Amino acid sequence: MSVAQDTAVTKQNQAALRCIIEEGFNKGNYAALDALFAANYKEHQFGLKTTLEGFKEDIQYLRTGFPDLHLTIDDMIASEDTVWVRMTASGTHSGRFMGPPTGRLISLTFMDVYRFKQGQGVSNWCGPVRVA
Repeated sequence: MSVAQDTAVTKQNQAALRCIIEEGFNKGNYAALDALFAANYKEHQFGLKTTLEGFKEDIQYLRTGFPDLHLTIDDMIASEDTVWVRMTASGTHSGRFMGPPTGRLISLTFMDVYRFKQGQGVSNWCGPVRVA
């Protein structure tokens, strides 16, 4: 792959990940995720469902517990088919999530590693960095 091709692919993958975060997590537009992920998408985060449909259900569960959930991209780097992103999630625990609502504001910093093929997400690994 030439440098120009790598740069174009890298930018395409970063744009796709930004759209996943904005549409899926921040807006709750789960239908938009269908075009952003391959049919055989695999989620590797412990405790989450492994398929795209399961991933959408897990996001919906988060947004039920934290209706004002917002993910902010703190850092993003990419190379060819892989995008690494450090994000901060924040929201108010005002719905059912692992128990009754507490009304507390949460903030969680985490790292995701997404792999893309032909502009669609094919896999993701995630882990928390800091919980406050």
